[in-house]
Amino acid sequence: MRILRFLPRAIIVALTVLAGLVLVGTVYPIVGARGRDLLNRTWSRCLLRVCGVRLAVRGQPLMQGAVLVVANHVSWLDIFVINAVRPTAFVAKSEIRRWPIVGWLVAGAGTLFLQRDHRHAVHTVGEAMKARFTTQESVGLFPEGTTTEGFSLLPFHGSLFEPARQAGVPIQPVALRFLRHGRRDAYAAFVGEETLVGNLWRVLGARGLAVEAIYLPPLPVQAAQTRLQMAAHARSVIERGLAGEPPSPGR
Repeated sequence: MRILRFLPRAIIVALTVLAGLVLVGTVYPIVGARGRDLLNRTWSRCLLRVCGVRLAVRGQPLMQGAVLVVANHVSWLDIFVINAVRPTAFVAKSEIRRWPIVGWLVAGAGTLFLQRDHRHAVHTVGEAMKARFTTQESVGLFPEGTTTEGFSLLPFHGSLFEPARQAGVPIQPVALRFLRHGRRDAYAAFVGEETLVGNLWRVLGARGLAVEAIYLPPLPVQAAQTRLQMAAHARSVIERGLAGEPPSPGR
């Protein structure tokens, strides 16, 4: 039964990806920022649907103005989950650019790639983030630096919180909770030594997959805060969101 679900989905996903690549190469350059945002959001929603992943959005995402979206990281699907809500330029490790299919798509969508082996990589990406903030864009960040199964959080790296601190841009934490048949589940997680092809085989052959994108109240940036304090605050808020706890009063 798995292969009967996988094959038609894989074909439709391949066609969807091909359509995305054609759009990036032909339509994106001529439609302007608002047109690209509409295409990104619509295409990301379509991709999730053909992958068999249902999206539920909770909370109030900031839909206008500059914002740093900070989320826990579970799967290659995460970028498309958040883009399905509001088109967002993500900071991602440069290795992703070399992934077949997914790498091409995220590059075309304006991803900011961090070359971690370069001495000035963080500064370079930080300047690119500030440029996006200047044009009132949404920038996304996975501060754990790698994926987990989605039940707990790794420590947050604080270095890329600095551009938001300097620009006075609000930070919106997002808790991504993956489910299968209505229950929390790590089935879609892309972790460890698993290959992208192996993960696609599992996800596209599955039934009952869903993801909750829980948009938590934005954290105002205060000049007195350090980037490490900002990272720790965002982590604690997302941790409570993953556990299903309401935001603390006044936080």
